[in-house]
Amino acid sequence: MSDLFLDALRSKNRGRPPIWIMRQAGRYLPSYQALRKKHSLYDLFFTPELALQATLLPVQEMGVDAAILFSDITVIVKALGLSLDFKEGVGPVIDGAVNEGTFDLESLQPIATTIRLLRKELTVPLIGFCGGPFTVASYCSPIKKLLYLDPEGLHSLLRTLTEATKAYLDLQIENGAQAIQIFDSWADLLTLPDLSTFCLPYHKQLVDHVKQKGIPVISFMRLACLHAAEIARMAPDAISFDWQQPLALMRQKIGPSIAIQGNLDPDLLYAPLPVIEARAKELLLSMEGDPGFVVNLGHGVKPDVPWQAVRCLVDTVRQSQSLLC
Repeated sequence: MSDLFLDALRSKNRGRPPIWIMRQAGRYLPSYQALRKKHSLYDLFFTPELALQATLLPVQEMGVDAAILFSDITVIVKALGLSLDFKEGVGPVIDGAVNEGTFDLESLQPIATTIRLLRKELTVPLIGFCGGPFTVASYCSPIKKLLYLDPEGLHSLLRTLTEATKAYLDLQIENGAQAIQIFDSWADLLTLPDLSTFCLPYHKQLVDHVKQKGIPVISFMRLACLHAAEIARMAPDAISFDWQQPLALMRQKIGPSIAIQGNLDPDLLYAPLPVIEARAKELLLSMEGDPGFVVNLGHGVKPDVPWQAVRCLVDTVRQSQSLLC
């Protein structure tokens, strides 16, 4: 098994930088489109054989250096007694109210089965993931209204989601996930004081929980470049950065002990292939010799980008050993 990705998360990589892409098992792949025509998103997430297939596609077809479990950040609500569906053009649709005393991990066992199946098939590391409590709460309630009208109620919801997510992460790790990424995709809704009150403390609990399990954890937040110091204080193994600032500058801000992931603009993948290659090489040269660098986009790959663009990016990184010598 390739160690490039896990070594980079531990800031010990001496080879070329590894690459994986957020939402890499997505609609840009013709093979995924064919799979999606036959099955609903819900069935893809909760049928182990289908989730296995969707997870493997970008590894087999694009040559990325890590796989990420094909699932969704909202699946945890099933264990809390809420109904969950996925509507085309809308996203997750959640009905019901979180009950503090309800937690049924059995409803997430298909995901555990998927992870076990993947570990038998994969030759690259497997990333598990979860939503940050604030982000998952954003799908469960009108979050900004709750923040201002009932802050204590929001804290109660966040505490419940945090404890449930810890158990869900345990399930992923115990069944074979080798790294975890925490997605706080809606952190950019908050002012810095509210981020420090309603997001970072609960996100940090998850970071600490995963680190206690002995596997690396990546923190992803929108506007990470703006809040680099605050995120670094949570001490994740890696921070995934957006494209608003150069990664070399982020390295100066957070120091050498935390790995850096990112940070190409997802819209770059609409550009002509020579432009994609040139921009990727610029990023690689700017981070040359950094043992804690993982190439990624600053956010997820968009569904209508050409698959050839993704292949161009991955190939450029995989061939970068000669570039950096």
